[in-house]
Amino acid sequence: MSSSAQQSETTLSRSAKFAPASVLREDLGGGAFVLRSSYPLDMNVGCLSEYLERWAIDAPDRLFLAERGADDRWVSVTYSETLAQTKALAAFLLSKGLNKDRPLLILSGNSVRHGLLMLAAMHVGIPVVPVSVPYSLFDESLAKLRHIVKTTNPGMAYADDASAYARAFDYLASEDIELLSDNGAQTFDQALQSAAGSAVDQARATVNNDTIAKILFTSGSTGMPKGVIVTQAMMLATQEAVVKIWPFLESAPPVIVDWLPWNHTFGGNFNFNMMLRNGGSFYIDDGKPVPGEIEKTIRNVREVSPSLFFNVPRGFDMLLPALREDAALRSAFFKRLDLIFFSGAGLPDHLWEGLEQLGLQERGEKIPFVSAWGLTEAMMATCVHFPIDKAGVIGVPGPGSEIKFLPNGGKLEMRVRGPHVTTGYLNNPEKTAEAFDEEGYFLTGDAGRLQDPDDPSKGIVFDGRISENFKLMTGTWVAVGNLRVNLLQALSPIASDAVITGHDRTEIGALLFLNADECKTLTGRDDTLAGYADDPAVRTFIAEKLATYNAEQTGSATRVKRVRIERNAPSVEKNEITDKGYINQRLALELRADAVLGLYAGTEDVILSGKAS
Repeated sequence: MSSSAQQSETTLSRSAKFAPASVLREDLGGGAFVLRSSYPLDMNVGCLSEYLERWAIDAPDRLFLAERGADDRWVSVTYSETLAQTKALAAFLLSKGLNKDRPLLILSGNSVRHGLLMLAAMHVGIPVVPVSVPYSLFDESLAKLRHIVKTTNPGMAYADDASAYARAFDYLASEDIELLSDNGAQTFDQALQSAAGSAVDQARATVNNDTIAKILFTSGSTGMPKGVIVTQAMMLATQEAVVKIWPFLESAPPVIVDWLPWNHTFGGNFNFNMMLRNGGSFYIDDGKPVPGEIEKTIRNVREVSPSLFFNVPRGFDMLLPALREDAALRSAFFKRLDLIFFSGAGLPDHLWEGLEQLGLQERGEKIPFVSAWGLTEAMMATCVHFPIDKAGVIGVPGPGSEIKFLPNGGKLEMRVRGPHVTTGYLNNPEKTAEAFDEEGYFLTGDAGRLQDPDDPSKGIVFDGRISENFKLMTGTWVAVGNLRVNLLQALSPIASDAVITGHDRTEIGALLFLNADECKTLTGRDDTLAGYADDPAVRTFIAEKLATYNAEQTGSATRVKRVRIERNAPSVEKNEITDKGYINQRLALELRADAVLGLYAGTEDVILSGKAS
């Protein structure tokens, strides 16, 4: 067993002080090894409700959750109000027969009421099942919702608007599932009138680390979603690990403006629970990183001035031009910002450099960029708590986390073990058995490598999804994740996303999605995505940038020989773009199979080897 550490406390901005990176390494032979944090995980908390109960006493009047109301003003609940309403709603849920085997479905998106119901259910040991909104609103067959109901056997379902969710509600009623909404036959306001009594206290006393808190469903890109069992221990271990390496969280209550959906572990566990653990304030962002919605995010940031800012690369891509142009927004964004957190490894260099430059301009210092790596099944396996100068570094194992690296297809597969890892998939013993190795490590399907092979404390570099990678007909492996990021960097800022093609073909191709705002700047005209796809200036820009990129490549594994500009954006309704704003590589290839065929047939809209046709 060897160890490495960056010994001094790391200060990256006026407020953010991180614990030194400290890692233990155990070599297993054959190129395999295990990394662990040197920091112990202190688990002195029994359940998530202890956080809420603490702040209801210590900071009763502090804002916890806020959202835009009907009059466009912020509507909020304090910590003391949250606890009182949590108990009342818990009494209501218990009176309706919900229990550990009859969970609560939540169909609609992030809201104060969603948060209160989530806390109420968990307070008394009722699992929460937050469902991706498109499953109810945009899927005519309700196939995935039906699958979730069959898997979880819920006792009740909540959606904010009974009319909007009428199709889903009709199906759920046919399954004898109780319905709750803001405007239906049984309303949230009525539920809130329930009196919290001894039944709530008795149920609360039974909740512990082993209690199932949530069932979170995977994206289902390769089949029906799997229901991931999320225990209280998983959520608590994540938050206690974070505060150990980000001790500044306890110096002042954090404030966030956040849109990331609560049916995913990033928004619903990492971010939501971080505010609860540290007495923070969560302003629910009604915007998203899509045209027509980013303006809401901009407005909210301008009013709130977050101390932490979480987003996906697409969100930063849309926010950066506004920050450059709007001095008031720029001041509000950076005024009390402790860190910028980007989800995933793929933040293109031009976004990093642009945000860093603006931060220096506003504050005279670098605002730290950090990231982490985790999955629905394994929350926060790694986290950054030291200076990094580029995307790709996903940190080191957090306290309590163990990462095993095994050679696999020329890469190092990462497997995870620890209290933050799920016990399995609900009512799916076969998939549960397949998900773990003989030592109890979860098989993530992700690859990683050390930034510095001689010093693990310098961090792990994300090396793509092993399952997404493919071979060309020549037998050459293509690392899809890395290639996609590099291609987007080369074609910035015109290309906003890409789907990499080439499985069992002789050369790599890509389907490109355009950034409409940047196309407008380049062409000087307002148009649709389809119009920009045909614009000579756009096509020439891409052809020239692609030629430059290819000239710098040394082999077929990274050279993109042909691209096709897609004339419509990825579809949220079809789950082609995930709730978090990521392109679903596998599903996009399936849905756009004709486009891929056209790409390799050399149709007239294809840009071949850097030349516009």
